[in-house]
Amino acid sequence: MAPADPTEQGGGTSTLDRELEELLSREQVDDGDHDRFAHYVRKEKIVESAVTGKPVIALCGKVWVPGRDPSKFPVCPTCKEIYESLAD
Repeated sequence: MAPADPTEQGGGTSTLDRELEELLSREQVDDGDHDRFAHYVRKEKIVESAVTGKPVIALCGKVWVPGRDPSKFPVCPTCKEIYESLAD
């Protein structure tokens, strides 16, 4: 089960989606500490990735193809901070 989807709270997401797509198109792939955390990603993107193998982009900017159980890792503090700021 993925962390909560921040877009389910309402509000416009088109700008966020556009920015995330721009990041993905640059194929930025992060390594290191990001791999130690579970990240916040839109649920439909996780499903799409499972079907197509297309990488996802977390709120913190991490780009990867999900393959591990996120419940076994602590939540990324950057993703959590961004998510909480969106709820305000």
